[in-house]
Amino acid sequence: MAACIQTLGLIAGNRSLPIILAREARAKGIPRIVAVAFENETDPALSSLVDDIKWLKVGRLSALIDAFHAWNVKHCVMAGQIAPKNLFDLRPDLRAMKLLFKIKEKNAHSLFGAIADELLDDGIELISPIPWLESLMPAAGFLIGPNLNTDQISDVRFGARIAREISRLEIGQTVVVKAGTVMAVEGFEGTDACLRRGGELAGKSKEAVAVKVAKLGHDMRFDIPCVGPTTIETCVACGIQVLAIEAKRTLILEDHDIRNLAAKSRFTLTTFE
Repeated sequence: MAACIQTLGLIAGNRSLPIILAREARAKGIPRIVAVAFENETDPALSSLVDDIKWLKVGRLSALIDAFHAWNVKHCVMAGQIAPKNLFDLRPDLRAMKLLFKIKEKNAHSLFGAIADELLDDGIELISPIPWLESLMPAAGFLIGPNLNTDQISDVRFGARIAREISRLEIGQTVVVKAGTVMAVEGFEGTDACLRRGGELAGKSKEAVAVKVAKLGHDMRFDIPCVGPTTIETCVACGIQVLAIEAKRTLILEDHDIRNLAAKSRFTLTTFE
């Protein structure tokens, strides 16, 4: 499908992923890229990488769809997150209010899945961005930084089991563990806040291990697990020495910066299956 798309719509959240996606899609032959961006969320630098852009407040679903219709968009992708606090502070338009009213469980998958259905009702298909981002998903055996010791390997296995369970329960996708004990579980506050809380509870020994998974049956059209320099900086600042991510199901952004950070702090980023 990707090879047939002439105009790609981009629903752009925060941090660097929308910028990376725009560059990768352009490099892989998409002739026209248009974006809907969100005030106080999307990096303004995206403007120079797309053919057209419309800035909206979070929650303006009708305006988003109208913009895509004006650009004759038939296929769109989501990239980047919206800060959780803004999902609660939003002032939805009438269409978004109706959508929210119909959703009983308001988690990321139910919310974005409902948005995908609304788009499809208007002839716009939300597709996975993976065809343009697959090269950023490391496989098993990936390692930046020092090799893990026996205790760290054990904590990665333990953390992966716990993280998969909390993900199954729609709680979060990240845990911080130390010596076989759970220090923190990600909730609504997001990954970085979980890392800070877990690192603080683990103390200054720098023996904590963080593990991040993708939800079982994760819909890769939206909310793709990502790790970037900000995540690594947070780990290092909080005394977390290892971050393990699920192989082929997590994006690594700005790899060069991550390698520099890891080298300075003897931090390890690795994958597990």
